Amino acid sequence: MSIRMDVKALILDPIANMPVVILRDEDGSHFLPIWVGVFEANAIALQMEGIVTPRPMTHDLLRNLLVRIDANVVKVVINNLLENTFYAEIHFKLDGKALTLDSRPSDAIALALRVSAPVFVEEEVLAKSRANDHPSEAQNSERLRKWLEEADPDSLGKYQM
Repeated sequence: MSIRMDVKALILDPIANMPVVILRDEDGSHFLPIWVGVFEANAIALQMEGIVTPRPMTHDLLRNLLVRIDANVVKVVINNLLENTFYAEIHFKLDGKALTLDSRPSDAIALALRVSAPVFVEEEVLAKSRANDHPSEAQNSERLRKWLEEADPDSLGKYQM
């Protein structure tokens, strides 16, 4: 089963010094931090900040292409976690046909923000993300998780939503 999540924030992980996209469900009982690269974070931040670039960036180009061919992004699903790597799918409709594309979560999220498509996370992915902490990383991971759970939305940084 999938759980609808919102992009709540884009923050800098204080431990790893890497950008993290924070997904959280409506009632706050589930959240998923996804570490992304600097360029991927920039693509997400540009949209969250409403910054229009002089020329289309890759995700803008993809959105423009989908609009031009009259395709509709139905949803984005973070559907797997293997060896500490998240996987996602972009679900869309074209000419009445349901189609799915494999994607990196950061690209799927960047596109979802541009087309106002919902983001879902499979329950199994949430369970794996909690269970996937390596013993050597468990203390830092737990500390970050606790910090994120207790963080006041106003303290999550300038890219909060």
